[in-house]
Amino acid sequence: GRYARDRVESITIDDVRVGGPDAVRSKLSQLFGMRPCIVNAVTLRDAQVFALGLMDAEEKDGKRMLVRSAASFVQARIGCPKKPILSASVIINNNSNNNDNGNTSDDENTNGGLVVVGSYVPKTTKQLESLLAVEGMERIEIDAADLVGDGAGTCDGDASSRDISNRVRTAIASGKTTVLYTGRKLVTGSSPAESLSIGNAVSRGLASVVSNLDVRPRFIIAKGGITSSDVATRGLGIRRAMVLGQACPGVPVWTIGEEGKFPGMSYVVFPGNVGGDDALRDLVIRLSE
Repeated sequence: GRYARDRVESITIDDVRVGGPDAVRSKLSQLFGMRPCIVNAVTLRDAQVFALGLMDAEEKDGKRMLVRSAASFVQARIGCPKKPILSASVIINNNSNNNDNGNTSDDENTNGGLVVVGSYVPKTTKQLESLLAVEGMERIEIDAADLVGDGAGTCDGDASSRDISNRVRTAIASGKTTVLYTGRKLVTGSSPAESLSIGNAVSRGLASVVSNLDVRPRFIIAKGGITSSDVATRGLGIRRAMVLGQACPGVPVWTIGEEGKFPGMSYVVFPGNVGGDDALRDLVIRLSE
């Protein structure tokens, strides 16, 4: 890998729970030159203790840290109190601003929702199977190999790709919640780097379908880390978003900024390994009612 094992620092559970913020600060203060550090945390309380140590290292020792984390760390870092799960009406009503289909509110918006699934982790596959068993959904499966092509990940370069975009648009405009997903056969390369490149190309292909939409869905859910990132930035043009809350535990809801494709609309970021087998199905049903 890029970093040798002995160059990777670790903040252990004992550091957090026994040593507390002082132990965290001590380890962080010894880091220099972009040396990576792995933080072990199981509960929100663990994340809060780490956040206190991090702030001490920044404020008292002049450290500057670049953090890559899940959403729960942000809650701990800014001291945001726990909030109840957002109701479907809050999520959907947040989509009423600047509705480009001519409706004044999403109570009048008869368009269907859109669910984009690109993650291949076993949890996502089980959740997708549960969702696809729901009657009334429009199911559009894409062969991942068709999205890879030359690695560009563009989904509008041939008749087949344009057909996918048209099918999605037609289904949403007819009021059907549409599930756009990759086939469950994982396409891999001859090396980890090539496999990552393929995964990115597949994700970009899904995002391009969203980019081509000219109707405003009732809601958008993206399933998977890379998928949700690409759908947000490449598909919806999001550069800034407000975190509205959670649609279900561990599933944040963003309000799309004014620069985005559908300003003011809610965008649901559903990580690949989060939730029970029926969590995605239950959320889609809630938002579709």
